[in-house]
Amino acid sequence: MTKNKTGLSFLWLSAVAFILDLLTKYIVVQRFDLYESMNLLPVFNLTYVRNYGAAFSFLAEHDGWQKYFFIVLAIGISLMLAYFMKKNSAEQKLQNSAYALIIGGALANMVDRAYNGFVVDFLDFYWDIYHYPVFNVADIAICIGAGLLALDAFKGDKKSGQKWQPISSVICKAVMMNYSFY
Repeated sequence: MTKNKTGLSFLWLSAVAFILDLLTKYIVVQRFDLYESMNLLPVFNLTYVRNYGAAFSFLAEHDGWQKYFFIVLAIGISLMLAYFMKKNSAEQKLQNSAYALIIGGALANMVDRAYNGFVVDFLDFYWDIYHYPVFNVADIAICIGAGLLALDAFKGDKKSGQKWQPISSVICKAVMMNYSFY
């Protein structure tokens, strides 16, 4: 009897996102002073900043409890997504890839936060005087994962003939994506 492969076989994507994020953060911290910026394109800078909060510096102005909150949240969501991957078939490529990217990004930002007390951000896109919040590779992995989950939700299940998933399923996935975004 052969054992079916689970979605856990996609965890290599988590490792790639995790390593790439921490490697790029290490390079930035070694080569840049805090707030130092290097212009690469007319709309893009590499700028070393520290984010003490979550997405868009959410909760950054609090007394430090948010560090532990976001660490616990990242671990909890990563475990939950890994459980979903274990229950999934390896054939569910889009969903497993999405979960793996979110896990890799969330854990990379969590390690950064646990080690430094903040998350290193450095990708700075702007137009004229308007800057998008500075972000990092882990944030990109999380956003791509969230986009893949949204795509998967609207793709539907070919086997059952369902063209889209019930709205409750889409909402649950959207809530999970919001809580895992750093």
